[in-house]
Amino acid sequence: MNTAPQAYAEATLHAPCKVNLYLKITGRRPDGYHDLESLFMPLHTPSDILHVTPVNKEGLELQCPGLDCSTESNLIFKAYEKFRQAAGFAPGLVCRVEKNIPSGAGLGGGSSDAACMLRYLNKGAGCRSLATEALNSLAVSLGADVPFFLQDGPAWACGVGEQLRPVQLELSGKSLLLVCPKEKVATGWAYSAWDKLEKKEEIGTVNFNPELTATCETGKDPLCLERVVFFNSFEAAVFPVFPRLRTIKETLVSEGAAGVVMSGSGASICALFNRHDRAENAVKRLSALDADGQMCFIHQV
Repeated sequence: MNTAPQAYAEATLHAPCKVNLYLKITGRRPDGYHDLESLFMPLHTPSDILHVTPVNKEGLELQCPGLDCSTESNLIFKAYEKFRQAAGFAPGLVCRVEKNIPSGAGLGGGSSDAACMLRYLNKGAGCRSLATEALNSLAVSLGADVPFFLQDGPAWACGVGEQLRPVQLELSGKSLLLVCPKEKVATGWAYSAWDKLEKKEEIGTVNFNPELTATCETGKDPLCLERVVFFNSFEAAVFPVFPRLRTIKETLVSEGAAGVVMSGSGASICALFNRHDRAENAVKRLSALDADGQMCFIHQV
């Protein structure tokens, strides 16, 4: 491969996480993938940090302290290699990753990291950068959540998650509490468990209907998301195997949350509160139930 046509700068990249306020699996495709409808919302914490340094040698040296996986299986490395194949070059890089987004939490940490690398590579590629459509196609090949992290802001997703429509959410004055418990849920397992359910609808979990309004990014053609239900198809499969996640959800409801839902395939739980003090009280209650079992993040939205 040729080297990059211009110098890349040393950079510190912040990879945000996401939550799914709504996630409905609508079916399974013949190829084994699943169609879904989902409302993605980005959150600035927790976030991974990628320290990228150009070096005078070929390839990517990936440093992920504490992360137990091979370089070749890491989505950052895969993003680098796919970009190099598509663009015909890539700079020599050392990338050191500070992993703050917990794995197995349904927050899209690996996908966000991959999108960060793609953005960095494409921005520095000059005249050889990939067009938006080509970059999105490359992102889809890495994972269903990766295209979302190439854009900024909430989005309604269809297909396997690659069909995105930017939206605006009217959540001003509310507090969103993200709970990351110690449990880890593998996405592949969650899909398999959902496939085996006799009844695919939600079974007995608590969902409230906070009044979320969403419109297209242009402000025209309102998107039909008024009174979005906090819903996740995976809960029916995940909660029976991970009962503490249901307990966390029920605790948040009892503390006055307007809506509570598991994010992605789990195990994180997000809750929307109309009052900040209720979110703080919920954190205290969860800490009393399990002092060392989870991390909590409150976002003022």
